[in-house]
Amino acid sequence: MRYVRPDWATKNLANPMVSLATRLGISLRGSRILAVRGRKSGEWRQTPVNPLELDGQRYLVAPRGETQWVRNLRARGVGVLRLGRKVERFRATEVADAEKPPVLRAYLAMWKSEAGKFFDVSSADAPDDELRRIAPQHPVFRITTVEPARGNENAAPAP
Repeated sequence: MRYVRPDWATKNLANPMVSLATRLGISLRGSRILAVRGRKSGEWRQTPVNPLELDGQRYLVAPRGETQWVRNLRARGVGVLRLGRKVERFRATEVADAEKPPVLRAYLAMWKSEAGKFFDVSSADAPDDELRRIAPQHPVFRITTVEPARGNENAAPAP
């Protein structure tokens, strides 16, 4: 599977700045902090993401491909999105490649300037055939908010 490793500037400057702003409650174009328990360690892992809303559904798209958060979310099926003190627990269902073109198109339309370099297509207006070709390289999850279980205060990492 395809994975594009973050460069030094992304890992050490951009992601920490976006994470800090998001933790403070400042969303940069919809940013959230995704928290998912590690599939092997069980430890909470966190990373900034850009959830996408499309036709009344919400999605997480992995522009870099098979990231660790993708693998952890596949294994766990649940995660947490944070913006400041607001915590949203969700269930994730992976989207089949055949269903991805409209989601990828919308994601590119929203975040082309930030993440477009990870998609091997001409533009957000690329034909469905182009989007179907790249679909296997970009995991997509449909997310649905779930209510936390009572008495489960440890269900999400501390802010």
